[in-house]
This record gives sequence, C-alpha cells and structure tokens, in this order.
Amino acid sequence: GGSEMRSRKYVYLFDEGSAEMRGRLGGKGAGLAEMTNLGLPVPPGFTITTEACNEYSVVKKELPAGLEEQIQDALQSLEKKVGKTLGDMKNPLLLSVRSGAKISMPGMMDTVLNLGLNDKTVQALAAATGNERFALDCYRRFIQMFSDIVLHVEFNKFEEVLEKYQGRYRLQYDHELQPEHLKKVIEEYKEIITERTRSEFPQEPMDQLKKAVMAVFESWNNPRAKVYRKVNKIPDDLGTAVNVQAMVFGNMGD
Repeated sequence: GGSEMRSRKYVYLFDEGSAEMRGRLGGKGAGLAEMTNLGLPVPPGFTITTEACNEYSVVKKELPAGLEEQIQDALQSLEKKVGKTLGDMKNPLLLSVRSGAKISMPGMMDTVLNLGLNDKTVQALAAATGNERFALDCYRRFIQMFSDIVLHVEFNKFEEVLEKYQGRYRLQYDHELQPEHLKKVIEEYKEIITERTRSEFPQEPMDQLKKAVMAVFESWNNPRAKVYRKVNKIPDDLGTAVNVQAMVFGNMGD
C-alpha cells in the first residue's frame, strides 16, 4: 500500500551499510561502508541504492517518491559529521558524486567533484583556504565536469576557452592562469552553457546534487551501457548505486 512505498529505504549512510549489501549498494558503496565500519579514515557520505535507479528507469526524469527527502536527511547527517553545510557562505561542504554499479562498465557516468561550488561558495572556499586561485580553479573544473557529464555540453568547447587564454597570455600550463584569467574563463564557460542548454548553470547546490544523481541513473540506461550489458549478458535490472561523499582537500598547493 501507500505507506509501504513511503517507508522504502533508498539511502544508506556509509556506517549503515555493509559488505554483504553489494547488490543494493554497488561495489564501491559496499566497500566504503565496510571501510567505515572498520574505523578507517573514510570521508563520510551516503549511498543511494540500485533499487532507486531501477525505479527511476521505469518512471524516467523523476526521482522515486521519498528519495529526495531521504537525500536531504542523509545530507544533514553528513553536514553534522563534518561540521560544514552545503551552500554555506563561511565553510561550504563540497561533495563528490560517483556512480557505483556492482560491475563497472564503459559509458557509465564518471565522477563529479566539488559539487556545491557556485558564484558565492567559491568566494567562501577562497577565504577558507587563503587561496583564490585554487578556489577558482576548483570551480572552473567543477563547471566543466558537471557540464560535460550532467548537462551534456561537449568537453572540447571548454578546452578551447582554456587554450585561448593560455595562448593569449603565453602560458604553458593550466596552473599558470591567474585569478583574473580564471574569472573570465568561468564567465565564458557559463555563456557556453546558456547557449547550449538554453538555461543558466545551476547555482543552487541541492539542484546540482539532484541533477547529478539523475545523471548517474541516466548513464545506466545510455546506449553504450546497454550494448555492453547485452554483449556480456549482464542483467539490465542490476541498476547502479550513487555514492555521495564529502570532499576533503589534503593539498592546497599546486
């Protein structure tokens, strides 16, 4: 009945999972749960189950009922653990989002890093790290990665912008771009996105997260992944899990 649908558990914090739950949490999610339970220093996070993916595959374009609330709850636990908040102006939490099927396969969505950065939180990251160049470069990379994987804007469009600035200022490497260059690069990236997708780059972190989760589910159903499963006799209803994890910056240098 209705109450049964509402109470289905789609989201497990790493410390709620276990190695035996491979089918539900995927290989990576089960591994992260196991390491967390062994007390290894794993940045905290949560896994959205393969079942959520399978339900998404049926309905398409909409997350299964109750999933969004469960993501919000898991996110709050995560924020408490790390003492940072998604979208915060002082100490923003940044997330990585990864797909995690039981069997890894080509064509599946790869990783999105630094999710939670936007025009405001990039300034908070700059202040927190004392390194504006680092913060802007993280933002640039996030926009490029998110746009490629989630919004399906061709990667090379962004590479062309980078090359243009490197050529203009006779720079050999990405890391030589200064904050004032990176700000211009970011502006041009956003223009490309608006032109290609007819909408602005999403600034709201929760919106970014939702879109990234849907992109993982979509990648399970993309033609490449489907063909691979057919050839290798992998069932379509295994589904992929999604692992959402707190980003930790070990090294703030180049």
